[in-house]
Amino acid sequence: MEAAISLIDGKWKAVILYHLQDGPVRFNELRRRSGTVTQRMLTNQLRELEADGLIEREIFVQVPPKVEYRLSDRGRTLTPIIEALKTWGDANMDLFARR
Repeated sequence: MEAAISLIDGKWKAVILYHLQDGPVRFNELRRRSGTVTQRMLTNQLRELEADGLIEREIFVQVPPKVEYRLSDRGRTLTPIIEALKTWGDANMDLFARR
């Protein structure tokens, strides 16, 4: 259990995985969708997710450079878990309003 949770632990990893469920997303679009995440934090979280084999990064040789992120096959296996977390969060929003 701890090993699995450690892969998505952190404020932004689950959010990133959620936003990649529907297909490839570029860095700036991912940053916009993720809200208040800083560029540095997003970069770090993406690197960790890539190192863990949950996402893939594709670099397109063009000017300006284009980079897209997508779920890997292993990352896609987390989709039901990420969806369940979102559903639970939406249903229990009142818990977060008290903070």
